[in-house]
Amino acid sequence: MTYDALVLAGGAARRLGGADKPGLLVGGRPLLDRVLDACADARTTVVVGGRRPTARPVHWAQEDPPGGGPVAALDAGLRHTTAARVLVLSADLPFLDRETVRALLDAPGGDGAMLRDPGGRDQPLVAAYRAEPLRREIALLAAEHGTLTGLPLRAVTAELDLIPVTAAAPLASFDCDTWDDLAAARARIREHGTVLEQWITAVKNELGIDIAVDTKTLLDLARDAAHGVARPAAPLTTFLVGYAAAHAEATGADPARAVAEASRKAADLALRWAAEAAETAGSEGPGSQGPGTEKTGSG
Repeated sequence: MTYDALVLAGGAARRLGGADKPGLLVGGRPLLDRVLDACADARTTVVVGGRRPTARPVHWAQEDPPGGGPVAALDAGLRHTTAARVLVLSADLPFLDRETVRALLDAPGGDGAMLRDPGGRDQPLVAAYRAEPLRREIALLAAEHGTLTGLPLRAVTAELDLIPVTAAAPLASFDCDTWDDLAAARARIREHGTVLEQWITAVKNELGIDIAVDTKTLLDLARDAAHGVARPAAPLTTFLVGYAAAHAEATGADPARAVAEASRKAADLALRWAAEAAETAGSEGPGSQGPGTEKTGSG
């Protein structure tokens, strides 16, 4: 489904002492970049707030006056979108994932879909709206109040028929409003069950690549290289596999398949290397003669 994305990155961040919240790091990546990654397939992405470096290109908008609140920010951002469906997100969602975004966009009927968190609270800044009714309600509010500054977001959402969607990922709606929230997010990504996935995603974003990574295959390869050859062989071997995959992609091959094939070949080589070492050790056991020795004795 074609959609535009609108990310609200303004606000005073009072509970963070006025810190630049979208730029705060979780897992070595700014919160804003983590959100932008979740909507990477948007046709147009508009960020409402002060300009800053981002991991991918975006359009910038600013409500007038700055700090005018979420409704004013929505209005400013919508002026740069043309798609019939608009994904609206806050810029402080470290665990928002593409699956949740897709679930919101695929929700049927109504004026859109809004994420419902595990506590049963609806999240209007994690939502996919039909653009026409959203623009209509904002225009009506502007006509009624003479300004959009300071109006609460519920003044818009209360008039829309929004379907609640519960994400498969329970932390998709977790936001960082306080320093404690930020500390909890930083601790969460380092938990045993998620740290590798978080790290790989961060590295891919840092390097500007998008490839499915078969973590188990690569870890098995690293183990075989470390045990069958030498411990330093593990990182060097996985580097060479990546290089081989990049070379294959340059010739038109599927990179994910190239990684799998290169991993298989390297793993087989490591196992042959280990078998050869074991065979050599066995032949040089007690009573055996190593190469270059001459058997002596009274015979």
